[in-house]
Amino acid sequence: MDFTNIKQALQRLPDGAAEPIVCSIFITQLLKTLEFDITETIPGFATGNGNDTVDYAVRKNSNSDIFIHTKLNPYLLMEVKGRNINLHSKSAQYRTTVCQLKRYLLASKCQSAQWGIIANGDYIQLFRKHGKVIHPALPCLEITLNNVDTIISAIKQKIDNPQKALTVAVYNNKGGVGKTTTTVNLAAILAMLGKRSLIVDFDPNQKDLTNSLGLKVSPDSLYSWLVNKTAPLSAGLINTCKFSPKPGISWQFDIIGSDEKLQSVEEDKLRQMISYARLRQALEPFKSQYDYILIDSPPNWRFFSKSAIYAADVVLIPTKHNSIFSLENAATVLERFIPEIQNERNDGGPIALPIFYNGESITDPAKRTAEQTINKIIERAKNNKTANSIDLTPYFYPRYTPANQNYYIFSIPSYAHIAGAAFTRTPAAYKNKTACEHYLALTKEYFLQ
Repeated sequence: MDFTNIKQALQRLPDGAAEPIVCSIFITQLLKTLEFDITETIPGFATGNGNDTVDYAVRKNSNSDIFIHTKLNPYLLMEVKGRNINLHSKSAQYRTTVCQLKRYLLASKCQSAQWGIIANGDYIQLFRKHGKVIHPALPCLEITLNNVDTIISAIKQKIDNPQKALTVAVYNNKGGVGKTTTTVNLAAILAMLGKRSLIVDFDPNQKDLTNSLGLKVSPDSLYSWLVNKTAPLSAGLINTCKFSPKPGISWQFDIIGSDEKLQSVEEDKLRQMISYARLRQALEPFKSQYDYILIDSPPNWRFFSKSAIYAADVVLIPTKHNSIFSLENAATVLERFIPEIQNERNDGGPIALPIFYNGESITDPAKRTAEQTINKIIERAKNNKTANSIDLTPYFYPRYTPANQNYYIFSIPSYAHIAGAAFTRTPAAYKNKTACEHYLALTKEYFLQ
């Protein structure tokens, strides 16, 4: 790649340049450097959501399918701001711009888009879209003459070689909130919908997921996979669980189960042998083979849970409306644990998905009591004057805006059906129509567009 022109464009870009100037001098050259030509670029692309237009939509032409003529199936959207807009990741203007980009990426005419970029000539960030999930693919980076070539190379490498899988850690620091049942039934529904999933049971002290499906795991397959970085995959590492609820119908998903040896190693010794980053690294080869990688995480903040969060693109947080501890612990995950891993990874990830109530029906009085607790948690976080201050509102009330005070929280109420299915070694979604409907709704709420 030749970076001469983009460096010259950055040099010519005035301090405080307004958006039209940033577009004409810098962004047009950025798109050329990313190897999109004029027939592959549409400025002011109508997203299909009311009057919303994104600054640029781009897609490679294919034979007679010329993007500027068909205006169909954009691949990447770019939202541009002027240098007078602060896109530093800690600024309110950054958060507003990210929300704007996410709205465009989820609009009806942009469902094919897999990438989004925000940029203003001072900062740039790449986001990845997987179904409904939009998460950082790179951190928000300050652009300089010294690093612009490195940044653009990293962006191009990502958009030219997209990973297939979304990696999801199912986690709450509180036990008993249904992390394992959520993981299993999410994989079950995804299989019904034609998606290929891999589950990792990364709670070796309990091994609930491995045991719930009656898996027989070799004594050290997971241990060897993590410790022996250059060794070939063990033949017994991956188990395929097949289910045929009706004649002529068969669904399956794969599992990496927990083994005895990993359970028996003391925490201090484990940290000496394996870094938190190891699980993320070990999962890389699978990201081109599966649509989803789901990690069942233990209810603590020790080696296995930290490794699971480090490996994830997003974190799904089950809670209970009638447990103040599960709500408080969810807030701790959002305020402390995920930012801790974000700082270590330094690539913008992982991010949290909104919480959901898991496993019990909720009455209106109980709902109001939970709302009061959540509102106190949100207010406390807003008043936190430390560097970890965060607005928790979108994570507890994803549909809330000042103009539309919607306190909606997704809920899975049918606990009896779900818990009972464990005795049959079969996901509840395959045994009970109501459970199937609940987990299908969860899958559509969080993952599928």
